Amino acid sequence: MILLPFLLLNRYSNAQCLEAAVNIAADFLNAAVKPVLVGGSKLRVARAESSFVELADSSGYAVAVMPSAKGLFPETHSHFMGTYWGAVSSPLCVEIVESADAYLFAGPVFNDYSSVGYSLLFKKEKAVVVEPDRVIIGNGIAFGCILMKDFLRCLAKKIVRNTAAYDNYKRMYVPSGLPLKSSPDDPLRVNVLFQHIQVTKNKCNYKFHHNVEVF
Repeated sequence: MILLPFLLLNRYSNAQCLEAAVNIAADFLNAAVKPVLVGGSKLRVARAESSFVELADSSGYAVAVMPSAKGLFPETHSHFMGTYWGAVSSPLCVEIVESADAYLFAGPVFNDYSSVGYSLLFKKEKAVVVEPDRVIIGNGIAFGCILMKDFLRCLAKKIVRNTAAYDNYKRMYVPSGLPLKSSPDDPLRVNVLFQHIQVTKNKCNYKFHHNVEVF
């Protein structure tokens, strides 16, 4: 028996393609009003989890993950919204993602399971789709020979910080089991308003059923 050595050479991004893709994607995303990030399961295949976190930190975008990417992005991250999964998404996640005017999908898998019967309503022309070895911008500008981890890391240095989408999410999101607090001088937020409405509704229901004065 003859044993042959098995060698896997390191893969590298094409420098010119990488630079062009990063510049065009940065212009595309920086022109948006409320862009978001969505992580997919191919982040693991591309070994790009840390690069995706780096992009999330520098961009300030609201971040969601697809169901098969659960655990590939830290849920303790300050701008994490939850799981983007169509009609069964985390609360308010689908509204923020699909109302965005630009999105970056890193390593997505769009199948019947992840799209809840292909019911996702994002628009392809507004998306930057990053695959393990190529980048597609909008409806068809594609760049090959680019490693996902290199692209995300370089893009993080070009992106303009924009927290608009996460600010919208934070204004509406009501954490379960946690009382909301605001001072009289704070601007009125939707989630605080909903909390006051719910408290008043609960008091009225209690008064109606128990016929007692609670105000």
